[in-house]
Amino acid sequence: MNCIALLGQPNSGKSTVFNQLTGSRQHVGNWPGKTVEKKDGVYSYKNTKYTLVDLPGSYGLSGNSDEEIITEKFIKGGEADLVCVMVDASQLERSMYMLADFAAMNVPAILILNMMDVATGQGKKINAKLLSERLGIPVLPFTAADGKGYDELKALIEKELKKPHKLITAPDITVKEGYEDSEKMLLDGNEKYIWISKILEGVTKASVTEYKLSRFDKLILKPFWGKVVTIGIILVGFLAAMLIMSPFMGVASMLPKALGAPISNFLTGLHVHPWLVSVFSMLIPNTLYFCISMASFVFGVNVVFGFLEEIGFLARTAYQFDGALSKLGLQGKAVAPILMGMGCTIGGASGTRVMDGWGQKMLAMMVVWAVPCASIWSIIPVISGMFFPAWGTALVCIGIIAYIFVLMFIVSKVFGSKLVPEESRAGMIMELPPYHKAHWKYIIKDSWIKCFDMFKRALRTVTLVSILFWGLSFSPSGNVESSLLYKIGTFIEPVTKFFGMGWRTFVAFISAAFAKEAVLGTLNAVFAGQSNVADVAFNAGTGSVDKMALSAIMTQTISGAEALAFMFACTFSVPCLMALSTTYKESHSLKWTVKTAGFYIIAALVLSCIVYHIALPFLG
Repeated sequence: MNCIALLGQPNSGKSTVFNQLTGSRQHVGNWPGKTVEKKDGVYSYKNTKYTLVDLPGSYGLSGNSDEEIITEKFIKGGEADLVCVMVDASQLERSMYMLADFAAMNVPAILILNMMDVATGQGKKINAKLLSERLGIPVLPFTAADGKGYDELKALIEKELKKPHKLITAPDITVKEGYEDSEKMLLDGNEKYIWISKILEGVTKASVTEYKLSRFDKLILKPFWGKVVTIGIILVGFLAAMLIMSPFMGVASMLPKALGAPISNFLTGLHVHPWLVSVFSMLIPNTLYFCISMASFVFGVNVVFGFLEEIGFLARTAYQFDGALSKLGLQGKAVAPILMGMGCTIGGASGTRVMDGWGQKMLAMMVVWAVPCASIWSIIPVISGMFFPAWGTALVCIGIIAYIFVLMFIVSKVFGSKLVPEESRAGMIMELPPYHKAHWKYIIKDSWIKCFDMFKRALRTVTLVSILFWGLSFSPSGNVESSLLYKIGTFIEPVTKFFGMGWRTFVAFISAAFAKEAVLGTLNAVFAGQSNVADVAFNAGTGSVDKMALSAIMTQTISGAEALAFMFACTFSVPCLMALSTTYKESHSLKWTVKTAGFYIIAALVLSCIVYHIALPFLG
């Protein structure tokens, strides 16, 4: 099967072409031995199948980063029969930098001038024929996002595989001191720009020679008000994502009620064991509800982020917040998923797709986990109000907000050097792309592909972990004391007590990993004994909880110090099972997903321990 490679800088449109050609026939993982995303897929043309590989986006092939090393080895190793080099036609001179590195590799190639619609909107005219003559390879003017021209691209690929062309011109090569192996030859930056200037001389004609900032740009690039406006737009985007997901979530929410009773009656009539009845009648319908809700939210987030990225807004966001977030080792773009995480960690983790490079993406996800989602704020005031006056509850909330920034800093220090090494960090130099209209057909199609992929992955992960928790928490009598979770909890209570939690609050701490909304129901089950832990954990319902009665029991059973420790531990532990599944899906790394979960569980227990022992003398 012929192998086609897509090569280009980040945001050159490679992923757009890859998704349009392969659709759902793609596999995403990591390159062997590297934490760098690998995407390959298959498409057919005239009864012939082609393998398409989306090489890691990078700004050159000098071999400084993992992305560049992988791309360079893949191309030099001859694994690709043809390389499609993608450049941004609207910023042609800057985008040709990658081609200057590639020119020395002597590999069959075609050049795709993507974003021609944007270039045309800028008043630019590009002589593709002249450029092709100078390079010696076919040059195809293209607009990847509008869904048109793909038959022409497929035909060109087929033609080039039969009779390939290679670049007939290349910049002079300078072998830098210390490199003896010809395979390590690097191109001097000045020589690249001289070569690019010669190649593009007379190729591009522009009716507008100077780009003037619009009134909106002048506002959004201001140091203070620009940040305020940017944050406001992102939060509005979050609300839009919620509106998009609402119809899907509404339908999904009907599944537990629609399927639960009929399945339970049917299996009970067959004298099936009660545990299996509960698995099929409650766990599986609720798991479907979780997964569909998660996938629909991912769909909404990708539609919103796809729109903001396409029109050029995210580039302004990156510029505005790059200075602040660089202290965490992140790009300015990370502000968008971090703010989305305030509403839902799933959306924040999914939003990291805009980051450049796997390391940036993974670190951004780990930082997003430090931001408590909206659900936690429906729990903390209730529990805090049971033990403390209004001003005390206000102090608890302020303490939680302050610790968010502390935890972000800790995460960046613990994992930043590994995920984003110091030598790969640099101040951001960027050219703001012009605003242009969004291609809705592509945005929706791309969002649907990601949504469906999320659903498939989440269904496997959530079901497996849910069955494990279900087995531990299930009680035939409905009394928590007859469950394995109770036996384990009471057995390890001497240990959990050191961290500030008795067996009851520790069980609630565990259930919070499934859904923060389940916490009050779980507390009701373990303190009042009025419901099954398994039921409340998966139904995540709090409406039936008598908060006054629960408050009376809890305040008589545990101390204020334990309640405070529990609140901090619950807030900063694993956000929820669906967020865990989303992190795995986005990172394609079980190792780093486990590392993330392990770090947050340990950090939450340590925080709980510190809070408990500091508060104990004052709160009893």
